[in-house]
Amino acid sequence: MRKIPPLNAIRAFEAAARNRSFTAAASELCVTVTAISHQIRHLEEQIGQKLFERTPRAVTLTLLGERLYPVLREGFDRFAEAFEELEDRSQGDTLTVTTTRAFAERWLMPRLSRFTRSIPGLSVNVEGSDALVDLRTANTDVAIRYGMPAGDELSSLPLLTDVYHPAVAIPADSRASTRIEDYMSRPLLAYQWHNRSIDCPNWAKWLSAAGKAGAEDYRLSWINDESLALHAMERGFGPLLCSSVMVAEGIESGRLARIDGPDLNGFSYRVAFVPTRRTKRTIGRFTDWLRSEASDFGNTYRGLAA
Repeated sequence: MRKIPPLNAIRAFEAAARNRSFTAAASELCVTVTAISHQIRHLEEQIGQKLFERTPRAVTLTLLGERLYPVLREGFDRFAEAFEELEDRSQGDTLTVTTTRAFAERWLMPRLSRFTRSIPGLSVNVEGSDALVDLRTANTDVAIRYGMPAGDELSSLPLLTDVYHPAVAIPADSRASTRIEDYMSRPLLAYQWHNRSIDCPNWAKWLSAAGKAGAEDYRLSWINDESLALHAMERGFGPLLCSSVMVAEGIESGRLARIDGPDLNGFSYRVAFVPTRRTKRTIGRFTDWLRSEASDFGNTYRGLAA
């Protein structure tokens, strides 16, 4: 008979260690913070050593906790993988992907049918959201993430790297000016970033890099969503400082024009997944296909491949 502490105590410790928070662990497991604390204390009493250092504002893992957590994390990942395989057999192949709404609309969806045609019977679910999904607890297989690496112990592979420059729609009956000075009488479009901690590209930085004095002479029109801002730009509302990945095809086709000026450094798109789950047939094939598509895109639009 295996000598194992109660499973509830082990689950409480793993969730608290992964979230670095008793409160977040309680929310995930649908119990109270007090219950999480009691379960972890019970586990500590059983092994005779502390797993967390507790302060009024935070909890941190002890050295023993740091050693124990990866082992338990991998064990729970294996449990999840085993049950997912059973579910796949009973319900057929499914794959759930989460990414930003703009990337899903502009890049992923126009290409996705090429992947689904290669696996008859596969159902692909796409969740467009800027929220950071925890792949270990959500019913989501793969995340296509943008920005700085999250540091959440997932495996991730590079896809694309972008830069930022202004783009503007070309009217059907005329040419669009590519001089930013010609837009001083119209608002410059900008969108709000979901992750406020990122030092994101913005019009002030671009105008300064372009050597345009008097940035205060330009008016900004704020839109709370990247996808909506792209739609507004395409419908002639004004120039938008945006990711090159989002507008490369529009510029190539002649629907959009790039405003003269510098590039600002952007970030990278990466495909992320729980390491032990890549053995799931559809996850492995999807990540391979995604990287191939990204490579082709980067070769077509110079400098965008990661």
